[in-house]
Amino acid sequence: MAPYEEKSGVSPSTVAEPEVKSKPFVSVKNVLFATDFSATSDAALPYAAAICRRFGSTLHIFHVLSEASLLMMTGGVDYVSMGTIYDDAQNEAKERLEQSCARLEGIPHRTYVRYGQVWSTLARVLAENDIDLIVLGTHGRTGLGKLLLGSVAEDILRLAACPVLTIGPKVSGHAKLPAVPEHGHDVAPPELELRQVLCATNFGKNSNAVAEAAIALAEEFRSRFTLLHVIEDYTQLGRKPAPMEEGIRRLQELIPRDSTLQYAPDLLLEFGPAPERILKVATDREADMIVLGARSSAEVGTSHFPWSSAHYVIAQAHCPVLTIRE
Repeated sequence: MAPYEEKSGVSPSTVAEPEVKSKPFVSVKNVLFATDFSATSDAALPYAAAICRRFGSTLHIFHVLSEASLLMMTGGVDYVSMGTIYDDAQNEAKERLEQSCARLEGIPHRTYVRYGQVWSTLARVLAENDIDLIVLGTHGRTGLGKLLLGSVAEDILRLAACPVLTIGPKVSGHAKLPAVPEHGHDVAPPELELRQVLCATNFGKNSNAVAEAAIALAEEFRSRFTLLHVIEDYTQLGRKPAPMEEGIRRLQELIPRDSTLQYAPDLLLEFGPAPERILKVATDREADMIVLGARSSAEVGTSHFPWSSAHYVIAQAHCPVLTIRE
């Protein structure tokens, strides 16, 4: 079934002409970049750095030494050797973090090498530093795949109170930022440019807050903005009120009256499996970022994107995905 689209407000051509003063994006004072030193993590560093440059944020670079990873390194040797391996691993991690920091000219930053269970260790760093945003690189295999020497990316997405920006393995085109230049190289640092922001909503209980964050992001970057809802249940199309009319009405209600978007927002209904349709719209519109609201670990029901859907979008998207816990 063909999508149903509606423009909200005046046409983009009439909105784009005047100089519109954008409102500031939600405060991004502290950004945490979690790394396991893999190529996947390295691909996410330019986004963390670009965000910090844009908003004047402090970058917190986090690495954890887990017991499981150290045991694998020891091969089951005694505790004396275990202590030596821990010291070696800690020193190596600190050295690699220093190498990363050398490429962050002008960005205030702090580094953390911690030992323990990944989420509980990370949670303390998040709380101690009032982190506003987490940036992660993810693999595309087995859901979100392995991250931070363990399969913990899902824990971070489920449990972190702040938004999480994930950079998947298929990010490409103009949405893909080049690597942060080596220290001393005469190369301009990468800048984040968002020309098209796509926000997908399932009308969850905090969908207003998710839409507001996505709209504020589009306002900050003067981006085009698409608000999408996917209707998966075809059996209800004949009932009253008509699902399409109701869907557009609910999308319209998510656009604040005082919005200062540079372009009139596009309101779009799609039909079919939600993850597939979200990715199709993102590809067709060359989205630079997808914004999703997803339920917390304690919530159930059909009013939120299930984590399986969020995982699929994150792993397959050709642009970064910003997940905001509902």
